[in-house]
Amino acid sequence: MDNQERYANVIFLNAVLPLLKVIVEEDEKLSNKFSKLTGTLQISALYDEGKVGTHYEIEEGSIKVVKGVIEAPTLELEFKSIELFNGFFKGTSKKLPKIKGIKHLRLLIASLGGLMKMANLLGLSTPPPEEKEKKLLVRLYFYLLSSGISQLNKVGHPEISKWVKKSPDRVYAWTVENDEEMSAFLRIKAGNSKASRGIYKRSKPFFTMRFDSTESALGILMEIDDMIESTIKGKLVMEGAPEFGAQLGDYMTIVGGYAK
Repeated sequence: MDNQERYANVIFLNAVLPLLKVIVEEDEKLSNKFSKLTGTLQISALYDEGKVGTHYEIEEGSIKVVKGVIEAPTLELEFKSIELFNGFFKGTSKKLPKIKGIKHLRLLIASLGGLMKMANLLGLSTPPPEEKEKKLLVRLYFYLLSSGISQLNKVGHPEISKWVKKSPDRVYAWTVENDEEMSAFLRIKAGNSKASRGIYKRSKPFFTMRFDSTESALGILMEIDDMIESTIKGKLVMEGAPEFGAQLGDYMTIVGGYAK
């Protein structure tokens, strides 16, 4: 397995799959399907040295995301290789995973419904029409990008790890004006990185990408609008030196490239 496949796999396992919890909590129909379910859902891929994966501990609808694999989950979607795992989530492969625990039909139906909605949302090329869906998609992108940058640092992506290693204690943030729910931040310092959701409140972030609306945010996040043009029009305010905005934008693009 080459490094590009490894980096993509880390993004899907540790930045994309955790979004399933957010989607289920925000979608009433999905939430109702999970409401009376208890068990463990695992999504995994085999490779020469064993297995990688992410699992969800579900208790009467409450979902906890846990990195790594466990023995004998209630339901498991297991891919034969990391390449097939990546290809499936990128939409470049239609090779389905092996389903273990198929007798747990209600959990399977609920899980597939959540994964399909996640794939549909992240696969959109234009913003959804409803404001509620726009807000959800902005949150998903913010969480994915902040976590994705941190995860690539942790596995030694050369460009991102070099940046983090040289950095003093700094916080980079994303937010939409007047809506703290649509916010995320990344804290980096001397090789360490941590992504978090919400507003960083201990001090003013070193750099913030602040959008004036969900439309403006999605214009940049979905690579529809030009960042410089959005800045000139006031759709995007970069609170901090512009060069750091360009740098952060480059790392966002790297994460997005692995997730597509």
